[in-house]
Amino acid sequence: MHHQAFNGADAAQIIGEEGQQPRVHSTDALCCGTFGELLQGQLPVGSVPRDPHFLITMPIAVFARAHFMPIAGTRSVTVYPSHKVKAKRLAENLVVALGCSGGILLLQSELLEGKGLASSSADLVAAARSIARCFKRRVRTSLIEKLMAEIEPSDGVMYPGVVAYQQRACSLLSFLGQMPPLAIVGIDEGGTVETVDYDKRRGEISASHRAEYQGLLDRARIAIPRGDRAAIGRIATASALLHQERVPKEHLNSMLKACEVTGALGVIVAHSGTMIGILLDRTAGDFPRKLRSVLSHVSPFDNSPKIYLTMTGCR
Repeated sequence: MHHQAFNGADAAQIIGEEGQQPRVHSTDALCCGTFGELLQGQLPVGSVPRDPHFLITMPIAVFARAHFMPIAGTRSVTVYPSHKVKAKRLAENLVVALGCSGGILLLQSELLEGKGLASSSADLVAAARSIARCFKRRVRTSLIEKLMAEIEPSDGVMYPGVVAYQQRACSLLSFLGQMPPLAIVGIDEGGTVETVDYDKRRGEISASHRAEYQGLLDRARIAIPRGDRAAIGRIATASALLHQERVPKEHLNSMLKACEVTGALGVIVAHSGTMIGILLDRTAGDFPRKLRSVLSHVSPFDNSPKIYLTMTGCR
């Protein structure tokens, strides 16, 4: 598995190598997804540069993979599967920016599309990493973000660990650290959500709610570096409740009850998706018992719930 390595907030300063297009080599690359968001909302006006919309990622060990094969003399990129038009657009714009040839891009993803698992963002980042590997170029993160921003609001999955991220501007707010080892029992309420359409129709958030989001972000900046699992669960639950009036989850109340009955950490949602999950500490001694209990409680809402594991390291 290949992950592009970054050094905290300095990641945007990684520069490309100069010189001639080098010999090609293995181009397999991947990018993890994220189970919805730990937190997503809007910050008070003027509190951050550019757009106040932000999110905190919840990286999971589920991946999009890319393999790029160059074809000399062309700038176009043929993508398989052919419906991955966003990845095609980013790939073609990137090879032009790098002054490299186009080619064939093969994508394979474990991430369901339209569910809020960052499937599109993971495709785009994996594609960019594969092209960079193919031509032995270390591409600026800021360039990848610029190209992604031209396509759609994006999750911060190009960074390792957990980040606070401005999804509309495709800009890093801060690196928060690594998520502790958690399990998410997730259910899918059905249907799909298209990121661009959702972003266009969502309205503004009241000043009082913006203040709540600021408070939750401040708490996350403390809880995540400490690995405070209980606080992380409370932040996720608070964000799910705040977002309920915007994209309501049919089973939120039932999942909250199941969380309370089983002693789980909290409830997490895909704010612009169809997934909802219950958080568990997978290092706890009673984890197997709690996991069985949660699965039995959520099976009436989804007869095939899935278990997702958080990413806990950069590499």
